[in-house]
Amino acid sequence: MGKHRGALSGLARFLPASNEDSAVDQPESDVRPAKKRKTESVAPKYSESQWIQNYDATGLVPHYTHASEVPEHLQKYFAQRTRFLSLYSSPPGCLLDEEGWYSITPELVADRIAERCRCDTILDAFCGVGGNAIAFAKTCERVIALDISPTRLALARHNAQIYGVADRIEFVLSDYISFANAYLSTRSGTSPRKIDVVFLSPPWGGPSYISGDTRPSSPVKPAAEQPPVHPTYTLASIQPVHGAELFHLSRRITRNIAYYLPRNTQLEEISALLADPPESGVDVGDKREMVEVEEEWMGSKLKALTCYFGGLADGQPELFDA
Repeated sequence: MGKHRGALSGLARFLPASNEDSAVDQPESDVRPAKKRKTESVAPKYSESQWIQNYDATGLVPHYTHASEVPEHLQKYFAQRTRFLSLYSSPPGCLLDEEGWYSITPELVADRIAERCRCDTILDAFCGVGGNAIAFAKTCERVIALDISPTRLALARHNAQIYGVADRIEFVLSDYISFANAYLSTRSGTSPRKIDVVFLSPPWGGPSYISGDTRPSSPVKPAAEQPPVHPTYTLASIQPVHGAELFHLSRRITRNIAYYLPRNTQLEEISALLADPPESGVDVGDKREMVEVEEEWMGSKLKALTCYFGGLADGQPELFDA
């Protein structure tokens, strides 16, 4: 893994469960892909007749319509509003709180992730103002959207109404750790509805995550020879708990995890997540499970990484229902 610093030939790279010096090719498989829910994508279908007034969060936070109304520190995010939510200006207008402005996943990226995560039931562990939950509702039968903020949950449901998908999303006021432990304890007794996929997009620590104080992961050459190197981001910076702990808790719910992380996350740490024995107790035989790391680009800018585990990773669909 130590030599995975070269140029990429595509959007994704594959990481083994341990650090190695040689590159790992995408595994070939003759196994027929596991069947996933053939849910038809839902087109935005907002209409005033379907609007539920109790879910209208208008006035809870400002809906900015002009740059002159926007605080200076949010100006660059407001300029990208239709990248975040293409229906931002559709009446009565999408709503974002301050954290939502700098943490929402761009809509095209969210749609891409949702297509990769197509299933019956998906858990969005940190839904925020609903960007990913809305996308998941287009490809999944049921979305469970968690957040610890009643304000952000209200904004997420408001925005989901504008996209016409609120009926597919169950909004739950809870912290993910408590929800996951309660779900696991219940599952050991009765049989709660199965969760097929968990999507993790935990707080990264605010907009400053890209300029942390850790050292670059590779030697710094003179500025004339290469572009600036951002400090690496470690899973220890994830909130509310260490990112590795968050992952291992989620793997007790399902093997299929999509982990949305900063673009400068240390790849060695991502690979190391699979170094321990499988938490779900599924034997994958002699085949080593891989994690697929997909780079999410918007134009010429790398926005984030999405790490796919279990049956979500390309080349190992047999693990989806394992």
